[in-house]
Amino acid sequence: MHDSAEQAVERAIDTMRSNLSEQLTVDDMARAAMFSKFHFTRIFQRVTGISPGRFLSAIRLQEAKRLLTTTRLNVTDISLRVGYNSVGTFSTRFTRSVGLPPTTYRRMGGFTPRIPTQRPTGQTQGTITGQVTAPARGPAPGLIFLGLFQHRIPEGPPVRCAILESPGAYHFANVPDGTWYLLCHSVSGDVLRLEQDMMMVAAVGPLVVHGRQTLTADAHLKQVSKIDPPVLLALLDSRKAASERQAQRENRSQMYAA
Repeated sequence: MHDSAEQAVERAIDTMRSNLSEQLTVDDMARAAMFSKFHFTRIFQRVTGISPGRFLSAIRLQEAKRLLTTTRLNVTDISLRVGYNSVGTFSTRFTRSVGLPPTTYRRMGGFTPRIPTQRPTGQTQGTITGQVTAPARGPAPGLIFLGLFQHRIPEGPPVRCAILESPGAYHFANVPDGTWYLLCHSVSGDVLRLEQDMMMVAAVGPLVVHGRQTLTADAHLKQVSKIDPPVLLALLDSRKAASERQAQRENRSQMYAA
């Protein structure tokens, strides 16, 4: 059973999703949640990890991703449907958050061939290590993406990232000084365009790295829920990645046999 705070936040998120083309204000969201503006903002931040405005921006881009891969609407029409009056502003924000321009994202069917990382700045001496686990029941996760991000939302290039074929250990070395969030997502099954229906997520943080310290951060995957910030970063094509990994293993086996 959700507590009253989560229920209030869910009402606000429902209002956001029903009015993506409108210019919603925090006052509008607070009324839907039946809280005062200031209390609502604090509660929303505590429950979701990000501000109401940032969450609204994220679900607008999430809907744009869906429209790009499931409709023939042009980019201008999509930008208007998700609340942007300027297609240039929409394209810039989409590219920064998703990692691909809207037209490229559509052409590639919603997938990306690789996920780049930020170039490190300053000290790069810390280490973050741990285990990624999944629920004992339910479908097994597919490839698991995990990355270190500056904020509690997976958008833009991470500072470090890795791909696990199954739950298990991970290790990030040379982590720059700073405050990071370990964010993970995995999509089960083949119907990857329905990512919200098949996605598992995990979030750990904030993790403060300073100097040569080693932090342990275990991540526990769970089925995505309404209050989880949307995953904006373009998904890897797990089927293509799996076939490439299999080909690499076969090549190594042939080399050893020779």
